[in-house]
Amino acid sequence: MKRIFLLFTFLLGFAQMRADEGMWLLMLVKRLNGVDMQKEGLHLTPEEIYSVNNSSLKDAIVSFGGFCTGEIVSDKGLIFTNHHCGYGAVAAASTPSKDYLKNGFWAMKEKDEFNSKDLYVRFLVRMDDATQRINSKLNNNMSAADRKAVIDAETKAIQTENSENGKYTVVVRDFFNGNEFYYFVYQDYKDIRLVGAPPSAIGKYGGDTDNWEWPRHTGDFTVFRVYADAAGNPSEYKPTNVPLKPKHFLPVSLKGIKPGDFSMILGYPGRTNRYLTSYGINQMVSKDYPAWVETSKMAMDVMKKYMDKDKTTQLAYASQYASVANYWKNRQGTIDAVEKNGTITDKQSIEKTFREWAVQPGNQMYDGVLDQISIYYKQVSDRNVERNYASLLTRNAKYIALAYQLAPALDAYAKQDMAGRLAMKPKVEAAIKEAYDNINPELEGEMLNSLVNLYKTRVKADVASPTIMALDASTLSNVAFASIFANKTSVTNFFLNPDRLKLDADPLLKIARGIAEDQKASNDRFVLIDENFAKNNRLFLAGLMKAMPEKKFYPDANSTMRLTYGQIDTLPVRSDRNYFGIEEKDNYYTTMEGLVGKYKAGDEEFDLPQRVLALQGAKDYGQYADKAGYLPVNFLSNNDITGGNSGSPVIDGDGNLIGIAFDGNSEALSGDIVFEDKWQKTISVDIRFVLWTIDKYAGARRLVDELKLVRDENTPADTGASKIKNVAPAKKKKK
Repeated sequence: MKRIFLLFTFLLGFAQMRADEGMWLLMLVKRLNGVDMQKEGLHLTPEEIYSVNNSSLKDAIVSFGGFCTGEIVSDKGLIFTNHHCGYGAVAAASTPSKDYLKNGFWAMKEKDEFNSKDLYVRFLVRMDDATQRINSKLNNNMSAADRKAVIDAETKAIQTENSENGKYTVVVRDFFNGNEFYYFVYQDYKDIRLVGAPPSAIGKYGGDTDNWEWPRHTGDFTVFRVYADAAGNPSEYKPTNVPLKPKHFLPVSLKGIKPGDFSMILGYPGRTNRYLTSYGINQMVSKDYPAWVETSKMAMDVMKKYMDKDKTTQLAYASQYASVANYWKNRQGTIDAVEKNGTITDKQSIEKTFREWAVQPGNQMYDGVLDQISIYYKQVSDRNVERNYASLLTRNAKYIALAYQLAPALDAYAKQDMAGRLAMKPKVEAAIKEAYDNINPELEGEMLNSLVNLYKTRVKADVASPTIMALDASTLSNVAFASIFANKTSVTNFFLNPDRLKLDADPLLKIARGIAEDQKASNDRFVLIDENFAKNNRLFLAGLMKAMPEKKFYPDANSTMRLTYGQIDTLPVRSDRNYFGIEEKDNYYTTMEGLVGKYKAGDEEFDLPQRVLALQGAKDYGQYADKAGYLPVNFLSNNDITGGNSGSPVIDGDGNLIGIAFDGNSEALSGDIVFEDKWQKTISVDIRFVLWTIDKYAGARRLVDELKLVRDENTPADTGASKIKNVAPAKKKKK
């Protein structure tokens, strides 16, 4: 009965919500009879969006690398995603003499496409509901250990039943704080090749200054291709592999957009916490995120210092720096948005309703749950702060991770006889090479010193790691430099003459192991407190859904495929922004004129290639111009997305690709914990600018010719010939 009630509440909430809020499981689309998406402008049936037996939109959407989204746009497995999603792969392929990050890369022939090591894409085959199956074996009186044992056992059984002996990857996820469960069957492809990337002056235009801000003028896209064996099955990289023929790919629209047009995004949003209590939000913005912001800024400053000195270091740390900078601005923006938008007050109002409902007859099991949650945050406040400083220390100071991760392999190698070592040698050598190819020891020494000192300054002693607190930050880099793990040479020397006693005595490894042991001890210390919180959090949401049946409830994002739908939309103009002639009623798009209007020669964030300036000077837009004559760059919609949606396709009512989502806006950076109906927007790169860059700027017309273009009757076909003859296409630029 409880399950039926939850589902009814879920569907009722969907029926009464605005179309732009919520990240919805595709399997439920056909059940949602309470709202007619077609009235909003959708011309597809639910079967055309999600189908197990027939090709559908979901077959054109991939989880890209496990951290972003991509879309298949041709019958030859061509993938569009964001520039910042492909950033690591492009950086890894770059060298000081072939700087693809700075200058871009374009495979002018299929044979020029090259494998992106360790990159994979994941297709959703199907999903199904496991709620009844799992919940029938659970009850609220079970211990956390018993509950986990049941869930783990059912998960293992579901994986065995659906993996087809390893053909598929099967993932079970909980929803609504552990009240419901679904499983997902995936197929992974591991031969992913880089096809095209714009120069950073286009793909990262605006840098940190424009990040999370509107108006944007960023060509945030990269092009890859998925390869398979001759039968279309997943395969490790082989020269004989061929482009995948997908079940479905997205046609590309050149028709243009306007406010009110239907827009739909499918992708893999990473994590939201929309049902976080006011107590959790207060902890987040007053304690946790300030720790994150401070540590990230220090890590960025250390990296920047060495990246500016050396091109090799700049390439090696480019992806890490970009990731840290993105989260740094996001966390600070979230703090500001929560305060500005009155988020905590809004949550307290909801909690007041819950408390009044919980004391009514029949609801006693929920009475006191919020009080227990409030007590929890008081108990763990200092511990949570420590976790933030510790996790960012070990994430950014690579020496700790290097020692901890390589030590087991070196120890196992040292234990072997000569025959055993010979067998292990290739694998250990590969691990060493991968670990140290992108390491600057001097940078890492200063990073370790700086972040340990910050930790010791900010973390309270009663929750701190004894290992870290005992370190002398001023001399810590010297300890690292004297370690087996100091650099590639020192670890290779150990590899050639392995000595387990020397390994166990290594000072850096002792630190790494000590930190790990301290983390385990901290987890053990708080285990009962955390388990009790998980139970109360689960009860709170189950009760809240009953207490507020009129409220819009939908599952938090958890890296599973979701659909969000809404419209092309505007934002109010701000006095502190230059909109380059765009009026408020048209503040849903940006243009090439605005992009060039921001141009600053030699500026790290706002420089532009001369070819871009020449093409704009001639207004050489070809078939990619809007019917009003301008070349669009970015646009806004009110779709509900978060991290992980980067690279997601923005799709019109006919199932055509109109843009690639890449960012949100600063006014709604609290969006992961509350949907800001008035302010929350998605910023996307207009697909016409993507194609213009590929065709007119780069001269890679072959890629455009692969696509299925959908034109307005007033949009003539274009030969791709450029009016600009005095500036060489990007492909001919000397690196």
